[in-house]
Amino acid sequence: MRLAQDRYLNRELSWLRFNERVLEEAVVPSNPLLERLKFLAIFESNLDEFYMVRVSGLIEQFESHVLETSPDGLTPNDQLLQISQTAEPLRRRAAQVLHLMLLPELERHGVQVRSYANLSERQRRDLDRYFQSEVFPLCTPLIIHPAPTLPFISNRSLNLAVELVDDRGELRLARVKIPTVIPRVVRLGKRKNEFVLLEEIIAGNIQAFFPGVEVRGAHLFRVVRDADFEIRELEASDLISTIEETLRLRRFGDPVLLEVQPSMPEAVRNILMESLKLDEEDVFQIDGMLGMEALWELSAIDKPALRFPALIPHLPEALNGSKSIFEAVRQKDVLLHHPYDSFRAVEEFVASAAKDPAVLGIKQTLYRVGKESPIVESLSAAAVEGKQVAAMVELKARFDESNNLIWARALERAGVHVTYGFTEFKTHCKLCLVVRREADGVRQYAHIGTGNYNPATARQYTDVGLLTADEEICQDISELFNYLTGFSRQTKYRKILVAPVNLRDGILQRIRRETRLHRQDGNGRIIFKLNSLVDPEVIDALYEASNAGVNIDLIIRGICCLRPGVEGLSENIRVCSIVGRFLEHSRVLYFHNGGESDVLLGSADAMRRNLDRRVEVLVPVENAKLIAVVRDRLLRTCMEDNVKSWELQSDGTYVRKHPADTTKPLSAQEWFMTHPATRYQFKKGD
Repeated sequence: MRLAQDRYLNRELSWLRFNERVLEEAVVPSNPLLERLKFLAIFESNLDEFYMVRVSGLIEQFESHVLETSPDGLTPNDQLLQISQTAEPLRRRAAQVLHLMLLPELERHGVQVRSYANLSERQRRDLDRYFQSEVFPLCTPLIIHPAPTLPFISNRSLNLAVELVDDRGELRLARVKIPTVIPRVVRLGKRKNEFVLLEEIIAGNIQAFFPGVEVRGAHLFRVVRDADFEIRELEASDLISTIEETLRLRRFGDPVLLEVQPSMPEAVRNILMESLKLDEEDVFQIDGMLGMEALWELSAIDKPALRFPALIPHLPEALNGSKSIFEAVRQKDVLLHHPYDSFRAVEEFVASAAKDPAVLGIKQTLYRVGKESPIVESLSAAAVEGKQVAAMVELKARFDESNNLIWARALERAGVHVTYGFTEFKTHCKLCLVVRREADGVRQYAHIGTGNYNPATARQYTDVGLLTADEEICQDISELFNYLTGFSRQTKYRKILVAPVNLRDGILQRIRRETRLHRQDGNGRIIFKLNSLVDPEVIDALYEASNAGVNIDLIIRGICCLRPGVEGLSENIRVCSIVGRFLEHSRVLYFHNGGESDVLLGSADAMRRNLDRRVEVLVPVENAKLIAVVRDRLLRTCMEDNVKSWELQSDGTYVRKHPADTTKPLSAQEWFMTHPATRYQFKKGD
């Protein structure tokens, strides 16, 4: 019997390895320079969220004396130690990539981030005037030591710890927060691409806040706080009030990480650690920029040659004709592959329903909508026109709660029937159902997707979706909406798989069926494309299939707890991860099924939370030509990627794939930009 750590990789360390792959994209010379800056900003944003959610949860377990171990056998404290040992070197490397590689290269392209100390006297005078007029009025110095209580230091804020010497020669410590309401990257002059960081301007003028007081030094630091406040059933008699309270509490979560620069004196660092109740393991010393979100500002400069070329999305032929979208979908199912296929097709599906007099009603789930939402506007317009419109808005979508509250209230004002899901589950499925009166009676049309109804992320994430008029699928979705918006205890569906009802069993049954069929006839084949593979039960079923000889490929963007290539356990399993210009977000499951291919797509990853604590949907792709598109164009192209793909080793490390001497380089994402997988899903006349 193998030990747990020999069967499973640790979830948290696997996530850190994913973020390391994001960081490596900032190093790749073939990526345009300003895009490499964005990868660094994404890396830091990812790391912040990891500490705000995952690390804070482990700290809570440790402090609550939770003895439960992870599937790989580690206690919360074991994991915290390994995270600290892994994460800090990664963050230091990110700083080195910025300062030793990217900033010098930017300078060669005429873009400079200058040090305030190295500016000319005239340039400093100009910035000092800017400081006095624009910056000084926004800053509020606060004494933090000695002080009866520590003034609140907000999450992810950038601050200066200012050493002051009082009349008795004793050290006092003040804090000046770097304002976030003005740009952090300040341009020198109007025409040149020369910039200075706001914190350096403030540090250069720090004496202005403390006239008559000796300022010994000013040292940059940054705090990351716990933001993982779950909505629990007993707290949620009034869900909206609970969400609003959660948003307020999130600002005041316990500190989980302190970032400082090595130049900060030990005495100052110790005061901050003691005040924030943090240990040495909770402190990163970073020689370089703190808070790399400022790189988003820098990457926005007017240098088109230093960015990826624009993507011109494809519109599937089935939707690009004289027929209405409903006529086209009634004739045949349509597969969409974003961002290579235009998201306008989905927006048009809802907009057409809003405008079409034959449409009686629309039902929609909304998880992460975005700040601008044509779909929400269409739902509102449909309600104003007197159509029956129902929207299930998930208020517990972490970090989008406030935005979703705003949209929910706007929908209610327009007359939409808005519900907010369940206190114990998140509703994560991506569904839209349109009910239309036609000559032969009432017919339903559905869109089922892997991504959110969000036009911004639809341009940045790879997702798939299915437009269908299949009567059984549409009836399943109609009945699922009764569960989401009303009071239904539906446990059986005709074609779709629904978590937490039958989705887990549906996946496990299919893996075991593939194992059984392979033992009978050979040719067993499984391909999964997911964001994460964590669930031990699914992993164990895949191990069993591998031991039976089933050929398994797993395209897992982020966390993968399965160990591939282990003799006697997983020698028939290969795992790769694609990290590139677009965030790989589509979820597709393929089973050879004895030649009767079984393909599912939808919202669920193979994680306990998705299978047991969320409402998720997987829908079958039944049209033979669409199955061929998914298998032979979408999945196979991803598996053949040898430019942006990394191969997982049995020890948990990843090795970047490279083209063999006889193989041409192939980036799946670049290939799809010019060869959309869905382009040939139907021939003329089909």
